[in-house]
This record gives sequence, C-alpha cells and structure tokens, in this order.
Amino acid sequence: MNDFITELQDLRYLDWTDKKLSIGTPGCFLKAYEEKNSVRFYYKLSNYDSYRGIFGHECVNELIVSRLLDVLEIPHLRYQLVYAELCIDGQNQKGYVSKSVNFRKKNEKKIAFDIYYELHRENKESPLEYAKRCGWEQYVYQMFAVDYLICNRDRHGANIELLLDEKGTAHPAPLFDHGLSFLFSCYDNLERIRKFDVLEDRAVNNFIGSKSLEYNLSLIPKGDKLFPGELKAEHEAMILGGLDQIFLEVHLKKIWEMLWKRWNRYAEICN
Repeated sequence: MNDFITELQDLRYLDWTDKKLSIGTPGCFLKAYEEKNSVRFYYKLSNYDSYRGIFGHECVNELIVSRLLDVLEIPHLRYQLVYAELCIDGQNQKGYVSKSVNFRKKNEKKIAFDIYYELHRENKESPLEYAKRCGWEQYVYQMFAVDYLICNRDRHGANIELLLDEKGTAHPAPLFDHGLSFLFSCYDNLERIRKFDVLEDRAVNNFIGSKSLEYNLSLIPKGDKLFPGELKAEHEAMILGGLDQIFLEVHLKKIWEMLWKRWNRYAEICN
C-alpha cells in the first residue's frame, strides 16, 4: 500500500460531524468514515477549529509512527496520509487526512481498556497489575517503549482498546492513535522547534503506568527483547521519506533526532 497519497483526492462527500475534544489542546479532532465493499474506512484530521480551519500535524505523525512500527515489527494500525479536498462546516478546503481500515474481525467487538478494567479489576489492583494478571504485559511494555520513543502525550484509557471474540474473551488491539507525539505542540513555530529538547520527560496522561514516559521504561524487566526489529540510522530516509513536502528540514531533523536519541536512551535503560 502506498502510505502517502500526494495527488489531490476529492473527499468532499465525507461527513465530519463526529468531533473528538482532547484536553489541553485547542480546537478538536474531526472524524469520518465510509463503507466500501463491506469494508469500513476511517478518516481523521489534524486539529481543527472554525476560524483557522485545519492546523497542526497530528495526521502526519500517525504516518511516521506507522512506518516506525513497521521497522520494529510489532502489530499496529497502519495509517495512510492522503492530501484531499474536504467540505467542513459547509466550506471547501484542502488538507491532509489520515486514513485507516477497521482492524476488527467480523464477529469481534471492541471496548476501551479503562472501561474493561473498571468492570474486571480486583480491589485496588492498578491498571498495570491488571494487565499483567491477564497476560498482556508484553503488549504493555511494547506500548511503554513506543510511547517513549515518539514522546506520545495522549495514551489515555480509550486510546488502548481490547477486542472481544464471540465468547467474550478479550485480547489487546493493535497499537493505534499516536497523533499527539513528536513536536505536535510546536506547530510551525521555528523558534520552538529549534529549542525543543528531544529528551525532556514531558507531561503525559497515561492510563497504564505513571505520568512519566521515562519512568515507565524502568517498569520493563531488564534485558527483555521487546521488538523483533531494530531502529537503525539507515531507517531515517524510509521513516521520513516524502515528508519534506509538509515539514521544513529543521522539523524533520528534529523528529529524527528525537527518535534516534530516545532509541539509544531506551536501550541504555532497558538493557
């Protein structure tokens, strides 16, 4: 699959009335979906408000993380970045949209981790303790490491999903929803991009583990090999390929600096 469609697509028929607010960020994140040949496709925008239109780079971040997780070889929702003409609030505008395919099997249902945890936890069992009891610790440790690498600030309880089969047995869904990561809070402010400290342990809203991305690495058993794949210097071109149409060079270099330095910091703490 071509994961970046640069030719303008006409998606003005999509209905963007489903709005998701995110605490601590201006505007909202619009979502839409369509059915084609019994397959459901999901679309989401970067940040949006009525007077600025589409702004931010959350959709682009989704593509970068999708490519990174391909390198690390762990299950994840693959995102496609599409340049499109859209109709929002009756106004036509052009922008980038993130497209994905429903990852549920025909007879599966989904439920947010935080809801399922509240229904099934024992006494004062923490979300991490509950995940371990269910045998999902490898999944959680991979999530801790990935969120550290990309500086993901938005792993709340609904950004972790469980899939239920016909018997009601639950298992973790592939990792998804990584938009509020990297330098998302800098937007296109060059001064803020240049000054951004790629190793700073920024405030996050994790549901599992602590509110510190770096501390969560210390919760991973030492010496565990979490990923079949390994990030290498030569992956920079693949992970960031084609994005010079959207980001300035200084922005792309800062994103790679974050990934590379955090990868080495992860290896230092966990090995």
